[in-house]
Amino acid sequence: MTTKHPNVKKLLDWFQTNQRNLPWRKTKDIYHIWASEVMLQQTQVTTVIPYYKRFLERFPTVGRLARGSEQEVLKLWEGMGYYSRIRNFHRAARQVMTVYDGKIPDTPETFQKLPGVGPYIAAAVLSIALDIPLPAVDGNVMRVYTRFHGIADDIRKNTTRDRIFNELKGIIPTEPPGAAGDFTQAFMELGALICTPQKPRCDACPFHEQCIAFTTNTIDRYPFKSPAGKVPEYKVSIGIIIKEAKFYIQKRPSEGHLGGLWEFPGGKAAAGESPEQTLFRECKEELGCEVEILQPLPLVRHAYSHFKIQMSPFICQLKHGDIHPQENRPFRWITISELDIYPFPGANHKFFPRLKEYFTDFFARNKNPGCFTV
Repeated sequence: MTTKHPNVKKLLDWFQTNQRNLPWRKTKDIYHIWASEVMLQQTQVTTVIPYYKRFLERFPTVGRLARGSEQEVLKLWEGMGYYSRIRNFHRAARQVMTVYDGKIPDTPETFQKLPGVGPYIAAAVLSIALDIPLPAVDGNVMRVYTRFHGIADDIRKNTTRDRIFNELKGIIPTEPPGAAGDFTQAFMELGALICTPQKPRCDACPFHEQCIAFTTNTIDRYPFKSPAGKVPEYKVSIGIIIKEAKFYIQKRPSEGHLGGLWEFPGGKAAAGESPEQTLFRECKEELGCEVEILQPLPLVRHAYSHFKIQMSPFICQLKHGDIHPQENRPFRWITISELDIYPFPGANHKFFPRLKEYFTDFFARNKNPGCFTV
């Protein structure tokens, strides 16, 4: 079955009337648009807006971002998750300054040499900021396009994404000026506002008269996405090791999961271990110390992109001796008032209120105003 291509004029007219008032749509600054696209990956628009504003207040130019410290950059990102995005963005900013003399590359081939810049980021940023006719294919675009054409191919496959990219590349407009960027944003906006995963508003869609899914009443068939594998769940124990009015934190390696963030010692449970046994073993293996538990904190459940955790936090103290951190691993003994200075994984923030309560009670018991402030 054949059908016409989407009516580009109708799409652009719809976009001019219905687009949301978003802060990154008020600029053509390539760095600002790049920042927005990095943030919008796997994150809702409403979540991104305050982060975007705070981030650009602190780092208004690519040069300022390049000069920022890892901890400062991660702290501004804290709570957004998917931390590899900001680590790559930070590294890319530094490469822009050192390799490209401060000028962000303006061709897809060169731009994609920067850390974290794949085909989607390149197409979105260059089309929106510089009007280069490259279609950006995200989940919204794939949903609109597969419904429009009745494409039953698995959207998890690169071949499906490539097919959509190539077909859209044949219709993305080059005139008038700004049309390519509007086309990119319009397609994504249509998926976000109208052609939604559930209960799409087909009557408000500029494509509905041509859309195969709508005209054949098969909307629920598209897009086709093969089932994901079962998400594993791990049991984890961590220790907040207290010494006087301070507690121990350590920094994760810059590369890898949650790289560059600070954490408490601990790890995954072995088969048959209780949470307490896991804590004792991990402290012995990781820090060469033995601890005793002062107080357990409530169980924390948290989901990452590819796994889930059940985390058992324990406030504890050293039985004897001292901690022996792994070589070359940064660590600190901090007060509760310093907790907000350091960027931590989102799961940890779920027990921070109880941790602060514990220290408030500790302060009241010890009646020593010199220990710390909350």
